[in-house]
Amino acid sequence: MNERIAFIGLGALGAPMATNLIRAGFPLTLHNRSRGREFLVLEALGLATAASGHATPCALEIRRASSPAEAVREASIVCLCLSDDAAVEQVLLVSGADATEPGMAALAGSGLNPAMDSGCARQDVAEIGELGFPTDRTELEITENKRPLTALPQLRPGTLVIDFSTIAPATSRALAGRLSEREVAYIDAPVTGGTEGAQAGTLSVLVGGAIEHLARARPLLEVVGGTITHIGPVGSGQEAKAVNQVLVAGSYAAVAEAVALGQRLGLPMEQLLHALKSGAAGSWALEHRSANMLTGTFPLGFKLALHHKDLAIALEAAAAASLKLPVTERVAAIERELMASGFGDDDVSALARYYLRD
Repeated sequence: MNERIAFIGLGALGAPMATNLIRAGFPLTLHNRSRGREFLVLEALGLATAASGHATPCALEIRRASSPAEAVREASIVCLCLSDDAAVEQVLLVSGADATEPGMAALAGSGLNPAMDSGCARQDVAEIGELGFPTDRTELEITENKRPLTALPQLRPGTLVIDFSTIAPATSRALAGRLSEREVAYIDAPVTGGTEGAQAGTLSVLVGGAIEHLARARPLLEVVGGTITHIGPVGSGQEAKAVNQVLVAGSYAAVAEAVALGQRLGLPMEQLLHALKSGAAGSWALEHRSANMLTGTFPLGFKLALHHKDLAIALEAAAAASLKLPVTERVAAIERELMASGFGDDDVSALARYYLRD
């Protein structure tokens, strides 16, 4: 695949997705508003560790960019994996200063060449910093007055934007229309499968867009996803993701209630859950999140606050279709309560906290 890839958004899903693409040999330019996420990708690749302060020999072409505009300038495919509609619109469309920020530099490699080669030598953290990569987590946050420079003016005709973000279908359609004015293609490709799927490269990718654009994206999608499904035109991938999030809401809430009931009855929960996983009650949520609920610990797979945002999208779509979703409405209400109590950054399995109040 002779494409230069820009990857913008290195959160809980984006960082392992970008890491897998680099491991598969794709040349990537990375950008994240919180610059420490870029450094974490380097660490995941084994090119540097905060503890040792060294980079290892490598044969990977990786760059970092100081703004969305810089990230996409040389890219033929742009991947977005951002938190919400506003973040996507800010990266692509929001006007910023026309000033150019410092140029892209390789994360590792010899000298100051943008591309890395197989002969890159070991470097200490200071040398990595000279190449444009952050050297210390205390240096990684963008200051408040540094507004990201928008990508839109730098997108060249023929560029393909792959949007892995979960946003409203109407936003995806509007973005596609705006980008088409510049002869830039767009597909919405939200993913599901949690951090486990992102790390393993087994996400389910739900694609909305033209068949020919999916064909161009497929080599890349096959690295991050185990299942790639073309749902229909632009926006339909987001609609499919809304359906997925309704299922997540019901299944996680059901597991949380079941665990609470079993505990209240004094049942041997580890044995019980093991037995239930192979029966009709078996589900991804039961398999992967019931242990968290038992222990009351909720390491991040997908933020509860982001899931709540996704449920708002689903409920809006349902309202437009004159459909009531009472279970989803109830789960959304529980999530609002938990967010008000400060648990929005916990994993969605923190729904179990609702039953710990009594």
